[in-house]
Amino acid sequence: MCEHELGLLDIAINTRKSCCLRIGPRYMSCCSSISTSTGADIPWVDEIRHLGIFIVRSRKFKCSLDYAKKTYYRSANAIFDKIGRYASKDVTLQLINVKCVPILMYGL
Repeated sequence: MCEHELGLLDIAINTRKSCCLRIGPRYMSCCSSISTSTGADIPWVDEIRHLGIFIVRSRKFKCSLDYAKKTYYRSANAIFDKIGRYASKDVTLQLINVKCVPILMYGL
């Protein structure tokens, strides 16, 4: 079987959405650039976002929770801004539980 029959030549890489990340003992080492068959370079990055989870370049597999925490606080502050001191503590906690906690817990 040749490569064309296997469908290997039909795969196109979108270099705008693709990137490289190094995880392991040599994560800080400089790497040579990777290029596609069309000549486009795939960049090396310090963190990537996959399905809403940020994976960070590190010695061991590590995820960053900074974006999740920032989004959680943004949604909690929006609730506090709308209800102010008019709602009871129970209602406020229920809104935080329903609207904000799933944002923080996604991907964990």
